[in-house]
Amino acid sequence: MTTVYERRAAPALAPPARRSPAAAVLALLWAGAAAVVAMWWADTTSVVGAAGWLTGAGRIAGLLCGYACAVLVGLMARVPLLERRIGSDRVARWHAMAGRYTVCLLVAHIVLILLGYAAQDGASLWHETTTVVLDYPDMLKATFGTLILFAVGITSARAARRRISHEFWYYVHLLTYLAVFLAFFHQLTLGNEFNGHTVATAAWYALYLGVAALAVWFRVLEPVRLNLRHRLRVDSVHREAPGVFSVVVRGRRLDELDVQAGQFFRWRFFGEGLGWTSTPYSLSAPPRQDLMRITVKALGDHSAAVSLLRPGTRVWAEGPYGSLTADRRTAPKSLLIAGGVGITPLRALFETLPGEVTLLYRARTAEDLALGGELEAIARWRGAKVLYALNGADGRRPSLTPQSLRATFPDLAGHDVYICGPHGFARELYEALRAAGVPDRRIHHESFEL
Repeated sequence: MTTVYERRAAPALAPPARRSPAAAVLALLWAGAAAVVAMWWADTTSVVGAAGWLTGAGRIAGLLCGYACAVLVGLMARVPLLERRIGSDRVARWHAMAGRYTVCLLVAHIVLILLGYAAQDGASLWHETTTVVLDYPDMLKATFGTLILFAVGITSARAARRRISHEFWYYVHLLTYLAVFLAFFHQLTLGNEFNGHTVATAAWYALYLGVAALAVWFRVLEPVRLNLRHRLRVDSVHREAPGVFSVVVRGRRLDELDVQAGQFFRWRFFGEGLGWTSTPYSLSAPPRQDLMRITVKALGDHSAAVSLLRPGTRVWAEGPYGSLTADRRTAPKSLLIAGGVGITPLRALFETLPGEVTLLYRARTAEDLALGGELEAIARWRGAKVLYALNGADGRRPSLTPQSLRATFPDLAGHDVYICGPHGFARELYEALRAAGVPDRRIHHESFEL
């Protein structure tokens, strides 16, 4: 996208940052778990003997597993309140943690229930297992759902993720919806907490139908509406630096999108074999009336193929997502620190972020500085600063230590600091900033390495 920088006034000061609702959402989720345990307590008059204790523990694990399944779907639904106010990366981490809890609770539920039933009936564990699976109502469907959840859990393990393609992991992960659907019915059929308890049954239906509605609305209907309304296609592709390309996307009424600088979309390009993959890329400039731009570094097969896209290629976008925006700003001064292609969301913020802004751009060489001309132009018209941290002639990396950061920015603790770059770079920089006295609430980072 060729950007024209006319003379304009500096961005007006933004209103005070909105507080993230993360704590409130977590409190609500834990309150739901407590309510689920209370359902078991209200329905259980006494627990007698080893069989009773095993069965009771299995029932609690099963109820919590069923609740966790609903939470998983809700966190996957891409609800704007979560994606834009809390942050997509944090929500993804919650989802991953909830997934681990779900699998552990599922294993505990199966083992404890079968051991309790076996002790109660005086039967072998194998006999009890086959009886439950084959003779109990809705258990065959629940068994298939369980196997799917185990498959999702295995492919989500870090060791497995390194060995399988993102596409395979993604489509296996989508089977979570089928697994939850298959397992739902046995909960109501066999759960003592629901048999004859109209209020509990209605609440369980409301929980599952509610998260299903969120998933359908925000993962299906909203993206369909966005793409039908804006009709996105590739306009052009430009080389910005070695292995770095900008893709300009043309559409209708793009200035009407509810998008802020620093946010990203999930993009699907129907060309060069990319149609099967949806990948997050940040906008590297604020959207214009009919143009948006992303800037991509060729780090894998997908990102490398992006550079080969032809004008006119159809584009499917979902979003906007992310909370690395001016809404996080709490101080009149901001420092943006980019590593490599992490410059993309920060370049958009550099143009639009209110107040006094400085950009520090870390790259190997001057040739690797993507969008450098635009950054210099933005700095000139808004009176901002651009600093570069490049490798020395001998290849030695500049050290971004607490001491060097404080020497460059004496009032560093009074800045909001936005970070974007590779995970290791961001982690080291976060620790250096904390050691330099920057409060945690003023360090803003969002990672796509989930």
